[in-house]
Amino acid sequence: MSVIAAYYYNKGLRVREIAIDEQVQLDKDRSGFCWIALREPTADELKAIQTTYNLHPLAIDNAMHPLCPPKLEAYNEELYVVAQTAELDGDQIRYGKMAIFTGHNHLISVRHGNGGALGNLREQLEASPALFGKGVDYVLHAILHRIVDQYLPIFEMIEDDVLAMERRSLDDFLGRAEIDRIFGLRSELTRFQRTLGAMAELVRKLVRGHFPCISSEVRPYFSDVADHVARVQTMVDGLLQVLSTVFEFSSLLEAQRTGVTTRQLAAWAAILAVPTAIAGIYGMNFRNMPELDTVYGYFVVLGLMTMFCLYLFVRFKKAKWI
Repeated sequence: MSVIAAYYYNKGLRVREIAIDEQVQLDKDRSGFCWIALREPTADELKAIQTTYNLHPLAIDNAMHPLCPPKLEAYNEELYVVAQTAELDGDQIRYGKMAIFTGHNHLISVRHGNGGALGNLREQLEASPALFGKGVDYVLHAILHRIVDQYLPIFEMIEDDVLAMERRSLDDFLGRAEIDRIFGLRSELTRFQRTLGAMAELVRKLVRGHFPCISSEVRPYFSDVADHVARVQTMVDGLLQVLSTVFEFSSLLEAQRTGVTTRQLAAWAAILAVPTAIAGIYGMNFRNMPELDTVYGYFVVLGLMTMFCLYLFVRFKKAKWI
């Protein structure tokens, strides 16, 4: 059975457990409502929910699909909200789907994939009857708030790894594995940017729109969710910038170190070119070479080689080529 929990509440207090196809007599003053949570429901279970609560068939069809981008649809007096949950698996972000049907007196959540982000949310809300008694719109706010809050630890962990990578790039070349990881993380964050953009648009609609099942008293609570989404967006933008900086800085350092090595090789090649040139001249073995009969010629030539080499070494040392 895919039913996680199904209860009837009145004035913020749990009254009793209900069946998903049970016709519950609800008060018109929103003091009583049903909250049903499903995970990976079957088509028959969704059909029972649709019949009992008169849900729109397009929303039911969408709720069957395991993944789709965040969105908000209004069907008469019913709201259909899709939010994406996320968790970090190694360097990959795994996504799940939370579809939420919200009416005046019922809230039905359908989870696909990673849906564990809610944790003990139901217990926390039940512990505060004054807030829980505000109705299903407050529960919708609480679910979205929890989902967005669960984004933060993901990017805090990624941020720690990226900053450690940045520090390592100052001391050594980044290897192929680390370069591949940078591009992999950038791809994951770029994809998540699109999810955050859709989530931000969803929450903005809830803040600015006027929907029958969202009371004016609860609408300001969605502004807090919007602030949290904006905070995560800022973190993701910052991480993408840091990743680009790490890669560019590593490339710059590698080019600089390559330039230093090239200058050192050029300097030693210039120093060694002097004795090579002089020795080459005297190695031509011509019969008439005046210096061949000089008594101290050998030592003079060695001295000149040494002087030129020392001179070049000092000049290159001052120029910091060696």
